[in-house]
Amino acid sequence: MSSVNIGHRIMISQENQVDGNVIDGFQAAVNKDLSLLRWGRWVSLEFLWGIGEDDYLIRLEQGRVAEVRLRTLPIETGVFTVRAASEVWIEHWRPLPKRDYHDLFSMLSAGLATLDGEITPLMQNLIYFKGLLSAPRTIPDVQS
Repeated sequence: MSSVNIGHRIMISQENQVDGNVIDGFQAAVNKDLSLLRWGRWVSLEFLWGIGEDDYLIRLEQGRVAEVRLRTLPIETGVFTVRAASEVWIEHWRPLPKRDYHDLFSMLSAGLATLDGEITPLMQNLIYFKGLLSAPRTIPDVQS
C-alpha cells in the first residue's frame, strides 16, 4: 500500500481511504485562501463534517477555520451536518472530479452525500461552503 502525505496528517491510500486527521492541511488551506475568507467573513458557527466513518466538528470564526476536532461523543453536533463516504470526498477533492462528484449539490442529488440540520447558514453562504468543502483540492500532492 502506498500513500501520499497531504499537509501534515492527511493521508490518502491507494484503497481510497482517508487516514488520520484532516486538521492541519484543511485548516491551513482554508485560512490562507483570501478569496474564500472574504466570502465567509460573516460566518461564525460550528458544523459537523462526516468523512467516511469519522465525524469532524469544524468551528468557523469569521470565515476562518478556528478548530477542527474529531467528534468523540454522539451528542456533539453542529448547526448542520454534511456526510459522505471517504471515497466520495477523495473524488470530490481531485483537480477534475468525475460527474456528480464535482459539487456539493451534485453529490446530494446523486445520493452520494447527505445534508442534515439547520441549512439556512449554508444556503446563505453557499459559495463559501462549497469552497470550504473543496479546499483540500488546493493541498499539494492531494492525489497520487
